[in-house]
Amino acid sequence: MVDAGAAHFDGVGISVLWSLPFAGLLLSIALLPLLTPHFWEHHFCKVAAFWVLAFLVPCAVAAGFSIAAQAVLHIFLLEYVPFILLLFTLFVVAGGIKVSGNLVGTPGTNTAMLAFGTLSASFLGTPGASMVLIRPMIRANQDRNYNIHVFVFFIFLVANIGGSLTPLGDPPLFVGFLKGVDFLWTLGTMLAPMLFVSGILLALFYLIDRLAWNRESSGVKAKSAATRQIRVEGLHNVLYLFAVALTVLASGIWHRDATFPLGLGIELPLNGLVRDVILVALALLSWRTTKRAIRRVMFWLTNSGAKSSLALKL
Repeated sequence: MVDAGAAHFDGVGISVLWSLPFAGLLLSIALLPLLTPHFWEHHFCKVAAFWVLAFLVPCAVAAGFSIAAQAVLHIFLLEYVPFILLLFTLFVVAGGIKVSGNLVGTPGTNTAMLAFGTLSASFLGTPGASMVLIRPMIRANQDRNYNIHVFVFFIFLVANIGGSLTPLGDPPLFVGFLKGVDFLWTLGTMLAPMLFVSGILLALFYLIDRLAWNRESSGVKAKSAATRQIRVEGLHNVLYLFAVALTVLASGIWHRDATFPLGLGIELPLNGLVRDVILVALALLSWRTTKRAIRRVMFWLTNSGAKSSLALKL
């Protein structure tokens, strides 16, 4: 567990029991919102802290406090902070792109939007693709009585499966990239499985949405005959998104031995520091050069309770 020569936490050969706190955290996130939603809503931070301590305390006892502290700081500074900065940048930049118009959520339109979001999520990031598409998806389906399934599949495809091709797409892939996994490895490995699974889900969604559409009122269906108009604002943020992708890619190609020692055996790599500074700068540029009105999120709450109850009948 502990490499005495390097005085650091070594995960090679440790018991599988050390993974139980992580499994407990995942199960808590998956089950507690369903089993005890009120408790989870008010105490989810305490639950997360409990599972963190369930690992850290035994680790400190078994390996020593200094080694446990070094492991925590190493993960926090070299993995967690870069991961949060990437998500922050994608969230800010993609949030500056606003797609509006008079789209109507027909089965064909909804399926096309989900397919586009799924394919773009690996390059915009799942947070970015979700930010860009969730507003037009809500607008397109706001008048439908049977619409909950639309957003369930949106979560499956755009917010999850679609990000499986690059480190920009899903957080675990970015952490792997920070650990030395090639930027394009996931694209070559996951392209066929992602297309296969996405194709099945999109086909299933179209069938479900077609059944739901057939049950809509004639007034809702009549709106689909209008001429479609789409307007995109904040297009300059697309350039920032390309810059984000190039910055992350370059940080993996530009290997420099120069580091900044912080003590406790932790050294920050120069290429990582440069990447993080550029990402923050791009987020600030996007924020300063995008109209505030574009970032204003609109919520449609009128008759939401009635729509939800009707949608559950599907």
